[in-house]
Amino acid sequence: MKLTRRQQEIYEYLRDNADAFDHPPSYDELCRVLGLSSRGSLHKHIQALIQAGVVEPMDGMHRGIRLAEPGPAEEGIPFLGTIAAGRPIEALPQPEYMQVPPELLGNRPSYVLRVRGDSMIEEGILDGDYVVIEQRDSAANHEIVVALIGNEEATLKRIEQQPGKVILHPANAAMSPMVYAPGEVKIQGVLVGLLRSYR
Repeated sequence: MKLTRRQQEIYEYLRDNADAFDHPPSYDELCRVLGLSSRGSLHKHIQALIQAGVVEPMDGMHRGIRLAEPGPAEEGIPFLGTIAAGRPIEALPQPEYMQVPPELLGNRPSYVLRVRGDSMIEEGILDGDYVVIEQRDSAANHEIVVALIGNEEATLKRIEQQPGKVILHPANAAMSPMVYAPGEVKIQGVLVGLLRSYR
């Protein structure tokens, strides 16, 4: 939910001054410090902040509010670094989170990787795109997967599993498939969404 400029100002005031309050501020106190003449207009702004999940109402005589504790839903899903859509490179864990539209998420835990390289361009996956990956350790043939090779390097490819071998197919006519023994390849997830910036 997008906040108005005034709502953002109120939220930032609460966040920046949280340690200065002896108790959560009441609406009257907030009206005074924010220079608002109408308690009613402040109430509307506070209701929007409550709906956005960034503040919580307090019961009691002061009818104050406090900042909400951020939960996993507000943080988004983990962004784990860069993955090659060319030669394999390691996907490095990083403590960052990205907001992803719910319709791009599967039913299982997911994470985001940034694509480097052009080996999947014929699937519409370009260098610099962000891919949403559903965590899974198995995949159907011809799904696009994050494959960990030799427990060291991860790559994004379309998988083909045959008796005695696993073939990782690029989507670029200039590149050749990569063939491995089944024990060399561990599936870490399956592609479920794609995010792209045009800036």
